[in-house]
Amino acid sequence: MRTYEIPDFGTLHLTDLVLDFNGTLATDGLLLPGLGERLQRLGADMTLHVVTGDNHGTAARELQGLGCKLHVLPSMDQGRIKREYVLALGPVGVVAIGNGRNDARMLQAAALGIAVLGEEGCAAQTLVAADLLARSIMDALDMLLYPQRLVATLRA
Repeated sequence: MRTYEIPDFGTLHLTDLVLDFNGTLATDGLLLPGLGERLQRLGADMTLHVVTGDNHGTAARELQGLGCKLHVLPSMDQGRIKREYVLALGPVGVVAIGNGRNDARMLQAAALGIAVLGEEGCAAQTLVAADLLARSIMDALDMLLYPQRLVATLRA
């Protein structure tokens, strides 16, 4: 578990990191360079989940050895399923990160929702549902690794 004390936002006790794959961790189905080390560091304190439609069919191969629980979704109703996934984990312990329209409801359900603006962009609906926006997945993960970055952004 990772604990973050953020003035006027609250204390977060995060046990699970739920991530989208395509557009968030990967571009064109390929894991972005430099993510492995960050994911492994966060995985020492939290359970890592990747919830994806896996439209390139590469998620299992790309995530091999990183300790992520992979959940591949059917092609329909992904937004609802991602939200239900977060709710089943217990949303008070979840940080969710994504960029697509199908990620909006999971970001909104999580205790902390982070939208990322990667090469594939970020859906406006997802941006509105998030607690904060990161320039990239690297920046989003670094916010979790370096808590003062979260405090600086989320405090009132």
